[in-house]
Amino acid sequence: MRLVVDPWDPSYGTSVDADALADTSITVAVDVEMPADRWELRSPPAAVTIPGSIVFIDGVRRVDARVWIDDGDAADGDAGLCASWAAGAVRCDGVAEVVAVDVERGLFSASPLAGDVVTRHGTYAARRTETSIPDTLSLALQAAMANTERLVAARANIEESGALLVVDGPLRLGGLGRGAVGFVKTHHVSYLADRPRQVLHALDVGTRTPAFTLGGGFPRHAWYLRLALGGGAPMSGVVRCECAADVALADLVALADATTAVLPAFASEAHKDARAPQNLYPIGGLERELRHRLGDAEILYRALREAAG
Repeated sequence: MRLVVDPWDPSYGTSVDADALADTSITVAVDVEMPADRWELRSPPAAVTIPGSIVFIDGVRRVDARVWIDDGDAADGDAGLCASWAAGAVRCDGVAEVVAVDVERGLFSASPLAGDVVTRHGTYAARRTETSIPDTLSLALQAAMANTERLVAARANIEESGALLVVDGPLRLGGLGRGAVGFVKTHHVSYLADRPRQVLHALDVGTRTPAFTLGGGFPRHAWYLRLALGGGAPMSGVVRCECAADVALADLVALADATTAVLPAFASEAHKDARAPQNLYPIGGLERELRHRLGDAEILYRALREAAG
């Protein structure tokens, strides 16, 4: 028997969802950079252009309380949730510096009676949702956090500075510029087959797959790269990067080479990060800072109870 322990802390799930890692149903074009039968490991060329700085964008969210809103007749009420979220940007150019942070709070509910909830420690602005079912409320919170991430990224002046922009998670944000890269740490779907899949599993540290294109409702280019060795668990140390589908081939290759050249240097180690090596040090540090900025959960919960009373 061969036993391999996933290096990720179990409380974060797993870096690979083994039960869901099945072939995708969306269209995947693998011959973007080279034909599928010629796929091979790609290393950054000696003349690769290294960005002068890298800006990492991330967001965190937290449900502070689940609530019920009615006019005195509980039978006609609606569920809701009070939540806090934050987004930030950290610039790395020899030193790491947090250059933008936004913290927001909101009351999400479909109730027409919902209004701003003013507490001693902040105001939860009312945000109307289509329904009050849990999935709708959760998606509305996720969308609000994504919008805050977009605003923070705009304040970081990426286009003017020429920095490489790395957004933690799939690239779902619009208006970030063609140089923005989505950074996906976990794998739920297998996008490659045959020779491309063999190349993926043969990745060495600091190498990448050729670029390919994902179709569906949000088309984008993508490539896999290996940040570090991950202890033998499937895909450990491998991440997927994404960029906009309208990026020209030459720019796409340059972007893929740049990420492959610079991101492995930020790979975390297991004794410092529970999601090593995929959770890059700047992203992990930014997450801790953002959670601190959200405020104490117990104090905010008591403030909400006082406001409701």
